[in-house]
Parts: sequence; C-alpha cells; structure tokens
Amino acid sequence: MVDGYKNQAPEKLQGKYQAMVVCCILGIGGLVSWNSMLTIADYYYQVFPAYHPSRVLPLIYQPFAVATIAILAYHESKINTRKRILIGYTLFTISTFLLIVLDLTTKGHGGIGPYIGLCTIVASFGIADATVKGGLVGDLSLMCPEIMQSLMAGSALAGGLTTALRLITKAVFEKSNGSLRKGAMIFLAISTFIELLCVILYAYIFPKLPIVKYYRSKAASEGSKTVAADLAAAGIQNQSDLTNDYSKNQRLSKKELLLQNIDHAVNLFLIYVLTLSIFPGFLYENTGQHGLGTWYALILVAVYNFWDLVGRYLPLVKWLNLENRKALTIVVLSRYFLVPAFYFTAKYGDKGWMIMLISVLGLTTGHLTVCIITIAPKGYMGPEKNALGNLLVTFILGGAFTGISLGWLWLVDRSDIPLV
Repeated sequence: MVDGYKNQAPEKLQGKYQAMVVCCILGIGGLVSWNSMLTIADYYYQVFPAYHPSRVLPLIYQPFAVATIAILAYHESKINTRKRILIGYTLFTISTFLLIVLDLTTKGHGGIGPYIGLCTIVASFGIADATVKGGLVGDLSLMCPEIMQSLMAGSALAGGLTTALRLITKAVFEKSNGSLRKGAMIFLAISTFIELLCVILYAYIFPKLPIVKYYRSKAASEGSKTVAADLAAAGIQNQSDLTNDYSKNQRLSKKELLLQNIDHAVNLFLIYVLTLSIFPGFLYENTGQHGLGTWYALILVAVYNFWDLVGRYLPLVKWLNLENRKALTIVVLSRYFLVPAFYFTAKYGDKGWMIMLISVLGLTTGHLTVCIITIAPKGYMGPEKNALGNLLVTFILGGAFTGISLGWLWLVDRSDIPLV
C-alpha cells in the first residue's frame, strides 16, 4: 500500500456495502439484455423456426465481442474508462429498446428481413458487452475482492432474474393469444429500464462512494491514467501530486502480465468453451421431448442460472475459495467429463439426471470464474490490475465464442434438424 494512504485505511471501508450493491446492479446490467434474449428464445423459435436462434444469435454476438475486447484490451492504458463504460451501457439501452421497436414494426412476423435486423442489434450487444465487461473488470480489479465478487454475482443474477420472470410470464400468458410475444415485450421493457439505471448509477453514484474514491486515488498514485475522469467526477481534480513516477516506470507489459497469468487465462478460456458449447443451444435443441413439454428447456435454463449464482457466492466462504493454481487447473480440466455425461444423458437418461448435470455445470462455472478473477490481480500495481482484468475478459469472451461454435457439433448426431 502507498505510504500516503496508510492513515486512510479505516475511511476506505466507508461505502463498501453500497459499492457492492451498485456493482451487483451493474453486473445485472452487463448481461440482462442478452440473457433476456436467451430466455425468450422460445419466442424467437416461434417467429424464426428455421434459423436456429439459440445457436445463430450467440454466434453473431461473440465475434463482435471478441474483436472489440481485443482492441480495447490492447489500448486499455490510453482509454478513458469512465467514458468507455458509460458508452457501453448507453449502447445496451439503445439496442434493447430497438428490439422492442423492431418487433412492433414487424408486428411479430418472421422472415429474412426482420431476422437480419435482429442479428444487427445482437451484434451491437456484443460490442456493448465487451466495452462494459472489460472496463468494469479492469476498473474493479483496483478494488477489494468483495466488490469484484458482487459484479460477478450480478452477472449470474441477471440470468436468474430473467429466467424467473420468463417462468412467471409464461404461466400468466400461456392460455392467451400471443402469449410468447407479450412475455418477450415485458422482458425487453424491463431490460431497457435496468440498462438506463446502470448509466445513472455509474455516472452519478458509484464514483462518489468513499471506498471507490480511495481505491481510484491509490491507483492514480501508482501511475494509472484510466481513473482520471472518474476521480474528476468525484471532485478530485489534481492528481499530479499523487503519481508515483517510480511505480509508473516499473509497470509490467501486457506480455509479461499474460505470461505470469497464462494458467488463469487458459483456465477461463476452457471454462467458457465448455459452458457455452452446452448452454443454451444444447438445452433447447438436444434434450429431446419430455413430460414437461415447452417448459423443459426453460426449467433447465433456470436451474443453470440458479446454480451459477450460488457458485459465484461460494468464494465468500473462505475454505471454498480456491486459490491454489494447480488445483484450479485440475478442477477446470475435470469439467470436460461433463461432455460425454451430457451426450449419454440426452440419449438415454431422464430429466432428473439432466437437471443434476446442468446444476454442476452452472455451479462450477460461477465458482471457478469468481475464484480466478478475484485472485489474479493480487500483488500487482493499479495499472497492471486494469490491464490484467482486460486480458482475462478477452480470454473469457474468446472461450465463449469457441464454445458457441463447437456447440453446433451437437447437431451432427441429429438427423431431424437441418444444419443450414
């Protein structure tokens, strides 16, 4: 810790719980629009039955996310983090609202034209996701692990929230005309409101919390330039006297950071390759017909989101917080036994086994993600933490893109569904 801040240690705890609540909401905003689209996939299957929405839309989303985060991660030290995150949430807000406009304009009808419009909006979601996620993870890497954990929990809570609302709206509107469409519009309206709320919280509330000002001032003293605009928004204008030139000159390069954390980066990549190869496409198209009918896929998505959320809170229990790097790698690799387990369960098992497997997938995804994201920045200076956060998000999104692409292989064994 910088000597000039030692006497401020008690003050830095002020606003900690407020910061955790705000970050949880920001985490929800980072995924609520996209999770809404995944959760109302049954509506898009009704409108675009021949276009594999649960597989095609993520495949469009992820390349834009990966390309954007790669560019932003490379230039992270020169980017105004405040503007970056606000632009991302604003883009989320506009894009989500445009989904409502698109549906109202087309009156819920399908066809190639509306589908292209839908895909265009999905591409903007990918850009917004990378802009927000990389910026927030980099920014919160400067702070205590509990704040980062709240952001990660918020991301999972977005899935749980949207799934719960989807089950409620499906039950309420199930027997009415246009039930799926009504539920979808409610989802998108709520998502638009949440995204707008995130813009307001990040712009006016979060930067003024004492604990946030403390950590950002500390990062500025270590040579970080990305927090200048946030400090200015908090009323801290002159940071030149805080900058420690020695610390700034000792910053590790991105290559050095990546080499020191290559196991963390690869583990995150492998986590999301597996998860996104199964969720959500496999759940909608490969789990067969069951007594639950159209409720089955929704229940599986709900189960995944619930256990993903639980997994992201487990690291708060000290003995469940995995910090041993070899142990993390072993657990990550062992998850790949789930691939044959899902395959044979889909062919021969019943819904109880499938629910158990999806629970394990969700629990381990959330738990391992938070463990890695929170321990990786420890021991680094402010600018290095920000850079490392952006690099780790790059591997998360790269793994998600790879997993979604590999998810199409599940269709090879199905003769009843055309691949194109």
